[in-house]
Amino acid sequence: MAATKPKFRVERDSMGPMDVPADALYGASTMRAVLNFPISDLRFPRTFIRALGLIKLAAAKTNIGLGLLDEKTGDAIVAAAQEAADGKLDEHFVLDIFQTGSGTSTNTNANEVIANRASQILGGDLGSRLVHPNDHVNICQSSNDVIPTCIHLSALLAIKEDLIPALEHLGRELRKKSEELWPVIKTGRTHLQDATPIRLGQQFLGFTGQAELGVQRLQRTQQALASVALGGTAVGTGVNAHPEFASRTCQLLSQMTGVHIQETDNHFQAQSTLDATVEASGVLETIAISLHKIANDIRFMACGPRAGLGEITVPEVQPGSSIMPGKVNPVIAESVIQVVAQVVGNHSTVTLAGQGSYFELNTLMPVAAYSILQSISLLAASANNFADQCVKGIEATSVGPEMLEKGLMLGTGLSPAIGYDAAAAIAKEAAATGQTIREVARLKTDLTEAQLDQLLNPEAMTEPGLGIGGGGG
Repeated sequence: MAATKPKFRVERDSMGPMDVPADALYGASTMRAVLNFPISDLRFPRTFIRALGLIKLAAAKTNIGLGLLDEKTGDAIVAAAQEAADGKLDEHFVLDIFQTGSGTSTNTNANEVIANRASQILGGDLGSRLVHPNDHVNICQSSNDVIPTCIHLSALLAIKEDLIPALEHLGRELRKKSEELWPVIKTGRTHLQDATPIRLGQQFLGFTGQAELGVQRLQRTQQALASVALGGTAVGTGVNAHPEFASRTCQLLSQMTGVHIQETDNHFQAQSTLDATVEASGVLETIAISLHKIANDIRFMACGPRAGLGEITVPEVQPGSSIMPGKVNPVIAESVIQVVAQVVGNHSTVTLAGQGSYFELNTLMPVAAYSILQSISLLAASANNFADQCVKGIEATSVGPEMLEKGLMLGTGLSPAIGYDAAAAIAKEAAATGQTIREVARLKTDLTEAQLDQLLNPEAMTEPGLGIGGGGG
């Protein structure tokens, strides 16, 4: 009869023995955290675990170079850390986001997983400590500088690889749509009321600018996130760390990832605050508000199709009602707006997390990390989806141009010729009688038809100039 495989093995940490699942790469300290924090189903995302693996990999290479780690052990750690960075060990990163506020449990989780995997690579058993999580994997490091560094690095990677490309894609599609819709002239709106004419393409040019400025804002944020806490160890003094450890490790990380990071010139600031993370989250909120503006304007211009504005149509991607046959809703725009709500909420979380900085350490780092990375991921996915499933398929209707001649704000074009007060009187009479500005002007002024054509030319009113139209507001 075959022997039953044991379900657990015994591992030890500074607090003593602990039963750990037999096949788990983590050890006793991680198991204690599993039992201590049964709070939620939220876990660090792939981006964060990737960054953490890369930090441990670069640290091992640095420590080999500094003579602090023998090459055989170091190479095994490098191989194990690479597996962690590549996602091959994700099932062993098991901790809840709502854990120790410094993220110590997650740093320990990484140390134990990488140490046990490195021990296996060297032919040892799980729990053998052939490679030690603290004495080997964590050389020159502390959770207090590794975790804030990981927040910055993971955010930088997600911004570079996901969010900036997504916003650039959205910007390109909006610019294409602006060029396509440039000939369409419609009534502008300020205060939700009719205003002077505008090209539909000009509206989309405004949207384009929002997406493009979002990229520029992220590029400035990248500079803020590039300065990292690594090297400060426990409280910023760098105790138990080689003076060259951080600079060498940051150089390696920059080479490996293609994002620039460097050791901070003020460790006491870098690891006692989340200021750069709060700043970055604020930029993400700004981008979210920009997307809200674009999505909201588009869905309102498309509202109807008969009882609303109906100036554009958006792609019909799914039925809109379980009770009203034929109804189609602007669901892609609604999806964007829901992402905005989540990102704004995440920024509130990050802001409160930033207030969790007491003396030499911030103690709300895990929830800040989760929130900012979720915001980056959601904005990137939403921007791509919005571009592909909505913006690309937008078409203009005839409603906007048809309403121009009825627009009361065409009266603005009369101001240079007859004065503001007379033009206002014509607009009021047109509103009261249902006539057009042109029809009332024929009766109330001695302007010729040619002059009216010139003064009430909607196309001319979409361009700068003093000869046609007065100021508006």
